[in-house]
Amino acid sequence: DVQLQASGGGLVAAGGSLRLSCTYSGISFDTYNIGWYRQAPGKEREGVSCISRDGTIADANSKKGRFAISSDSIRNTVYLQIENLRPDDTGTYYCAASPSMCEVIVTTARAALHWGQGTLVTVSS
Repeated sequence: DVQLQASGGGLVAAGGSLRLSCTYSGISFDTYNIGWYRQAPGKEREGVSCISRDGTIADANSKKGRFAISSDSIRNTVYLQIENLRPDDTGTYYCAASPSMCEVIVTTARAALHWGQGTLVTVSS
């Protein structure tokens, strides 16, 4: 049974930072890449960043700089560190697993195969 559990969201003031966690089970990091997506209110889900087992990272063009993805294969966890949060970062952040390449995963939510339940990030101005 594949499970992905996203956590770490919350209410934060603009300029602050957060570290989101995605703990996965039932999949092998050897076979799947793990990506983070964001869905802002009223908008489509968009890719943020992705990491593969060998450490290859792909970031969505609009997310370069303030977002940093990392993984801990011992804890079966992938992290997304977000710095200098802005109000337009508000949204639900999802992690997902996919056998697709990271470059594809960050381009479209359709590349994701298994989804976590999402964690809400609210940034106040």
